[in-house]
Amino acid sequence: MNPPLEYLVRNPKVPRTNPPLLLLLHGVGSNEKDLFSLADDLPESLLVISIRGPLVLGRDRFGWYEISFQGGSPKIDIGQQEVSQQKILEFLEYAKSQFQFDENNVWIGGFSQGAVMSYSVGLEHPDRFRGIIALSGRLLEETKQKIGTSYKTKKQNIYIAHGTNDNVISITAARSAKEFLELSGRAPNYQEYPEGHTISREILKDLVNWFVEQLQEM
Repeated sequence: MNPPLEYLVRNPKVPRTNPPLLLLLHGVGSNEKDLFSLADDLPESLLVISIRGPLVLGRDRFGWYEISFQGGSPKIDIGQQEVSQQKILEFLEYAKSQFQFDENNVWIGGFSQGAVMSYSVGLEHPDRFRGIIALSGRLLEETKQKIGTSYKTKKQNIYIAHGTNDNVISITAARSAKEFLELSGRAPNYQEYPEGHTISREILKDLVNWFVEQLQEM
């Protein structure tokens, strides 16, 4: 069985049956090696899989969808975004055939465009993802419309971190996502940092501390 997307794997550092799974999604113009470089810092109990976006943008450069800035505001190719969403769901099914993990303890997280995708896939399919991690991302209006403001599905753990000096995706996007999620009955853990469009050591440290707590509650 061929994988629907290319990927890298870090097995749990502490042997266990059916570990929790974390899918990592990179930003636009990057690849699966980017966030995989953080794998050694992530909780040891996790099965970590970093996957590559299907859109080829150049040599070793990939994405999940194209963006244009005509008119001054970003317009995404929603068709490509939906195809990428389906590919991620297909990859999860592929992973079930290749790895042992707890299917009730699957997390999805990403940076920038990978965070956008994590929001969309995770929120639109809450029965498949226990938690969502969004680093320097934004919540698409299309996703808001799909999930609505009624929150009747099982509880999801959501972690948002964003730099106040981000000049790629403004801090206002993170605050807007937080507000929408709270109005819909969700309770994201929300953190701001005096950073640009990056994952600093402090951001990573706080994320890992939070993640360890969530995994202990399972």
